Amino acid sequence: MLFEGIAWAEGAAAPTAAQPSLLDQLLYGPGVPFALLIFAFYWFFLRPQTTKAREHRDLLAKLKRNDEVVTAGGLLGRINEVGEKIIVLEIAPNVRVRVERSQITALSSYGKTAARKE
Repeated sequence: MLFEGIAWAEGAAAPTAAQPSLLDQLLYGPGVPFALLIFAFYWFFLRPQTTKAREHRDLLAKLKRNDEVVTAGGLLGRINEVGEKIIVLEIAPNVRVRVERSQITALSSYGKTAARKE
């Protein structure tokens, strides 16, 4: 109660500051840094991951017999049979293994470069 009159007097004497415009509130508020953070997260993490997943899906769709491939386990082999979910790889003469299609990671260029050198 003692300082109530002083507070009212100081409040009345201070000039009223102009309200910031909507543009100032958007630019200097927390929205812009948050939006930039979300955009950076998308650009550096999600976009490359979805691009790589799309390329892998396209690779699996284009597999055919006699393609040389590398599996996730590191096996190198030539495709002998192509099924919907299972692929039969020939990893050595008369040695065949069954591999899930999703475990094929890349096309191999090892056999092709050796054939070119000969």
